[in-house]
This record gives sequence, structure tokens and C-alpha cells, in this order.
Amino acid sequence: MTKTPTFLRAYAALLGACLWTLNAAAALPPAIDGNALPSLAPMLESVTPAVVNIASEGHVEMQLNPLFNDPFFRRFFNVPDQPMSRKTQSLGSGVIVDAAQGLILTNNHVIANADKVTVNLRDGRNFKAELVGSDPDSDVAVIKIKAAKLTALRLADSDKLRVGDFVVAIGNPFGLGQTVTSGIVSALARSGLGITGYDDLIQTDASINPGNSGGALVNLRGELVGINTAIYSQSGGNIGIGFAIPVNMAHQIMQQLVSHGQVKRGYVGAQFQDLNPELAEAFGLRADKGAVVVDVTDGSPAARGGLVPGDVVTHVNGRSISNAAELRNQLGLIRGGQKIELTLLREGQPARATVVIADRDEGVSASGQFRNERFADTTIGEIPQDSPAFGRLQGVMAYKVDRGSRAWAAGLRAGDIIVSVNRTRTPSLPAFLAVVNQAQGALLLSVHRGNQSAYLVIK
Repeated sequence: MTKTPTFLRAYAALLGACLWTLNAAAALPPAIDGNALPSLAPMLESVTPAVVNIASEGHVEMQLNPLFNDPFFRRFFNVPDQPMSRKTQSLGSGVIVDAAQGLILTNNHVIANADKVTVNLRDGRNFKAELVGSDPDSDVAVIKIKAAKLTALRLADSDKLRVGDFVVAIGNPFGLGQTVTSGIVSALARSGLGITGYDDLIQTDASINPGNSGGALVNLRGELVGINTAIYSQSGGNIGIGFAIPVNMAHQIMQQLVSHGQVKRGYVGAQFQDLNPELAEAFGLRADKGAVVVDVTDGSPAARGGLVPGDVVTHVNGRSISNAAELRNQLGLIRGGQKIELTLLREGQPARATVVIADRDEGVSASGQFRNERFADTTIGEIPQDSPAFGRLQGVMAYKVDRGSRAWAAGLRAGDIIVSVNRTRTPSLPAFLAVVNQAQGALLLSVHRGNQSAYLVIK
């Protein structure tokens, strides 16, 4: 009788042990030694009814070549006189945060340009939603439905989140329907990503994919800690880096949208940069966190409050500040007319300053006024530090362009950067006003939008 080699007997024993383990795992009991197996199911059963799917339909105007502003070219190429548009559709998610009023938090980009927004609940009901307000700078929007028996999520304090905390993302990825993924908080206070104008984002490795936008990021107690907003990916799919807006920020913005229909950000009139080790050494400071005042505009709220270049802001209303981006985020949530208390380091010594925030439009208009009717119903100002164009382009920004104005008809949009007028460079607001106020006839603007450039003519 042939004997089985020792290594084959050992392999067979190991294979048998693996098969036994797999069979045992496939039939795990609901409890071991009387203790229930850990599961997120009980928490999710109470949370998922508060997360909704959102479908929006709308239209956006098509951007034509500026040459088509000329009637001759429009007739030659048979371009209609009325604005051309295309239909848009979007799928995303939202979170019910007030069951009594039917208020739903979501992302601005989920409902942007929407003519119709439909909310689908977990229980199969669907409702037409109305827009309460939206804030493109923070990518937060609030919509409202009229429905009974709604479930709302409790709000956590996102300031208490720590790296390593377990979180669960709930949303509607790729339009598949409600999906749940889990992970941890990978990082906090992510900024400088260009995802939103006011970056202070939670980074997580919980899978977030297209369609998750506006959905819930919750802790293991089922409390809302963030609104899922974006992914970092070159392929368009999840690679383990997702971002969410902290619920504290989203809730502050929601309160302004519900009360006023918009977010009116304040104007301080100062520029800031991060306090790094080199600057700390140059200023003779032991601090390693804060925002350095680089420049103060004459007559601005910052100047009236006594801020001077070289001051290091360490706290706003008692809340510590780590860097310039965090300071800008805090200031950006404060409305005009409100008073803030700043804790400073001035020449190495503790100091305080009280600043009364002005309305941003007041800050823009305080620098000069248009005397050219072609810019009626248009607000132009310096490029803000939170803009991706800051430091990259020399020009001025269109803060607001009213629909129906001459500037709107010419193609100018909010966020556009104007670098020249009538072939004269306009690197600052005073330079821009000087050219515009003296110009006669049509205005030829050189405009940058994102990574694109074009000429526009305002007649």
C-alpha cells in the first residue's frame, strides 16, 4: 500500500480546516455566548428614513462664442435671437433635518439651475420640493416638502469629531437607490481643495460616489455629522477619499437661508496668511497656529477695529483659529452689522480687537461707484482670497450680475474675472473704475472663467 507523503497529509488537513471555517462562517449564529454580534442595522433602521433621493430637472443657457454677439454673425450662421438653452438632469441625495417644517439639507450643485425638484422618500412616497435658498460658495442648499410622518436626523457637534471616529455614509450613488457605506474620519478641516469657496471639510474613506452628494455622514449614534459633497478621483469613482461639509457649518448656513433666503457674507477689509514656523521666528513668537494680518484696507472695518499688518489672529469669539483658511471660513459665516471679538498676538504680546463686520456689497461699493450705465445692476469687487483666481490672475471679480442687465446679456456671469477693459489692464478695482467711468461707447472686456478666456462686448 502506497503511503501518502507527509506534506500532502498536512495540506489536506489545512484544506479541511479552511473548508470547516468557511462553512462555520456561512452559518454564524445570531449570538455567541449569549452576546449579540455587532451590527449597524438597528441604528440604520432609524436613520435611513431621513435620507432622501433627489431628482432635479432644469435648463442652462448655452455659452456661445462672443462673436455671435454681433447681429451679422448671428444672421450668417442662422443663430436664433433668443437665448439658447439645454436641458439638465441631476440625481443626488438629501437629509431631512426638520420633520415639522419638511426642511431638507442638500448640496447646491444637486439642485442648481433646477426648474423642478422631486424628493423620493425611503417609504416610496415622492413629493415636489420648493427651494428655500442656496449658497453656491459653501455648496449648501435647503429645500422644503409638505409631507406628514417624516423622520429627521439629530445633529451632532461636528467640532467634536476626531480623526479615527467611525462614520457611515448614506446616499444614492449612481442612481441605484439608497446605499450605506462605512469608514472612519480620515482628516479634519481640509481646505485649499477648490471644492467649495469655504473649505473646512471632513475627509473620510467611507465610499462616496456620484449621487451621494447631499447625503448624510453619520456617527455610530445615528447623528448627522456632515453633508457628503465630493470625491477626490481621476476616474470619477471612489478611491477612498471623500469629503463632507461639517454639519455645524451647514446648519449655520441653513439658518440664514431659512431666515433670509440667502447668505449675506460680511466684509472685513483685511488679508491674511497662515502663520508658519518661519514667520513665527521672524515675529519672535512661540505660537505655531494662527492667521497673520498681511494688509488692511483704509477705512475698512478691520482698520476701524484697530487691526494692523503683523497682527496674528488666534481666536474669533473665543474659538481658536489654526490658519488663514479657518479664519476666512469663520468670518464668511458672519452677517454684516455683527460684532466680533478677535484675540491677537501683537509684537509677541496678547491683545484684543473688536471689529464690526460690514456687508460685503457695502465693502465693494465703498471702494468706488460706477458712472457707466452699462454696468447697472452689476456688482464688481476685488478678487477675494477664497477664490481660486486669487494670486493667479490680476483683475476684478463680478460678484453679482442681475439677469436682464446689459452685462448679463453680453455673457458676463457672477464669478467671472475681468482682466482688461478696452484693452487696458485692470489689475485692481480703482484701475477698473477709472477705465469704465471714462469710457464712451461699447466696452470690450477680457474675461476669465475657470480655465477659459473670452472677450465680451457690453453695448
